[in-house]
Amino acid sequence: MGRVIAIANQKGGVGKTTTAVNVAASMAATKRKVLLIDLDPQGNATMGSGVDKYDAPNTCYELLIEEKPFKDVVITETSGKYDLIAANADVTAAEIKLMEVFARELRLRNALASVRDYYDFIFIDCPPSLNQLTVNAMAAADSVLVPMQCEYYALEGLTALMDTIKKLASVVNPALTIEGVLRTMYDPRNRLANDVSEQLKRHFGEQVYRTVIPRNVRLAEAPSFGTPAMYYDRSSTGSKAYLALAGEILRRSKKDTVAKVS
Repeated sequence: MGRVIAIANQKGGVGKTTTAVNVAASMAATKRKVLLIDLDPQGNATMGSGVDKYDAPNTCYELLIEEKPFKDVVITETSGKYDLIAANADVTAAEIKLMEVFARELRLRNALASVRDYYDFIFIDCPPSLNQLTVNAMAAADSVLVPMQCEYYALEGLTALMDTIKKLASVVNPALTIEGVLRTMYDPRNRLANDVSEQLKRHFGEQVYRTVIPRNVRLAEAPSFGTPAMYYDRSSTGSKAYLALAGEILRRSKKDTVAKVS
């Protein structure tokens, strides 16, 4: 069964969508079958995958509200070589309509049940808020990957986010775990970034990925070309960092599988 990872942080501007697009592309480059689900009405992950959100015939709205078959909603041609379920402004209406349906928090989990065996990894790009869409992602996911900047306020917010995830897990998905904490937009010349990074490692230990995503112009430029950074400039430090992150996720997944078997 494929692994479902929600990429979430209630704080905006932490590199969440950049992480979703680039880790999906990096994982697909390792010959894994990957699905990226864009649950953010802004549709940035959709555009970053080379798909025009305004032209997308079906989105998460059709999957969650109209309950269209998965095969009618998925987009198989993307610039990142992964499959995609798109998002645009219509997804905002999905959040409202979810309030009216039975078992609303399980809509995404149920929609993915028939395809989990087909994919090795399913990544979900969550909106930067705790709403019905995020709750659906948490209910469907095995774990949560949390991108964050190494800044003081981000550190404070991370503790609150972890508490929120735990409370949410107890209600909709008791098996939900923290996949890892990813340091993004990292500048090693910044003393505060180094101090916060050390605090993170002391407090969260092995949950903090060894891989660090640096501040990188190529990562910022790639979305305007509708492509993940590795296909825009594979030699850039940002591209290499996300390839390293994919490798670290694979090693952790293998380690977890061995632990469960033994």
